[in-house]
Amino acid sequence: MANFNYPLQFLFKISTFHNDFTIKDNEDRTIFYVRQKMFKLKDEIMIFSDESRAEQQYGIKADRWLDFNANYTFTDTKTTEIIGKVGRKGMKSIWKANYQSFNIDSLEDYRIQEDNAWVKVGDSFFGEIPLVGILSGYVFNPSYSMYDQDGNKVLQLKKKPSFFGRKFTLEKLGEFKPQDETRLILCFMMMVLLERQRG
Repeated sequence: MANFNYPLQFLFKISTFHNDFTIKDNEDRTIFYVRQKMFKLKDEIMIFSDESRAEQQYGIKADRWLDFNANYTFTDTKTTEIIGKVGRKGMKSIWKANYQSFNIDSLEDYRIQEDNAWVKVGDSFFGEIPLVGILSGYVFNPSYSMYDQDGNKVLQLKKKPSFFGRKFTLEKLGEFKPQDETRLILCFMMMVLLERQRG
């Protein structure tokens, strides 16, 4: 699938035990339903075409167990072909989130970087304050930008003001190869799951 109608909305469910979220386009049509398998030593994500979970389109699996430098491989479940992967830049991501996107040949071609690490620090600190802390989701909203090899910003994911940090918007800011589009969105799917776990 390609040529999505931006901006895309990532909406996490808060009424389910699983770490699920829906991705909708600008016309409120569901394009993906994302479910993270629970109680797995290695992260494993299933991406379906809609909430019915009748048709799985893609899978994401970690290459190691609970490692800060893990890579996450994307597989087309219909063809069983690997279409790319995303990896977190270990030590660099302790302060500010940094991720590398790799193509089918395992070559880095895009990177994701957190725009302002202080926003996350403020969110964590504010969230610990009794009663007032529940409003942190309306005050501190981090964003993450994707850059191509020439340093051009092509996509940006922003957390929207909401309780429990459940809403994100993905905006298209630049041009990229149409064949890369689904893979780049998969990168943001995995990244947002990891970053929500960090707080």
